[in-house]
Amino acid sequence: MALRTIVKEGDNILLKKCRIVEKFDKKLWELLDDMAETLHEANGAGLAAPQVGVLKRVCIGHVSEDDDVIERINPQLIAT
Repeated sequence: MALRTIVKEGDNILLKKCRIVEKFDKKLWELLDDMAETLHEANGAGLAAPQVGVLKRVCIGHVSEDDDVIERINPQLIAT
């Protein structure tokens, strides 16, 4: 696992469209592990792949303080 740099507001990567994840391979699991470590180090609640410079539809987050990280691959909003 490795810490990744969190992209800040104003970076153009945050305006780009992410690619759908089609391949569930070692690289994806490494990305998820890196994101979890980065989220923990930043003491954050959630993190999306573009926030660490990767244009994939992947995000992770906590439901509450005590919960483990929940990983979401190709998430979709179905209601607001």
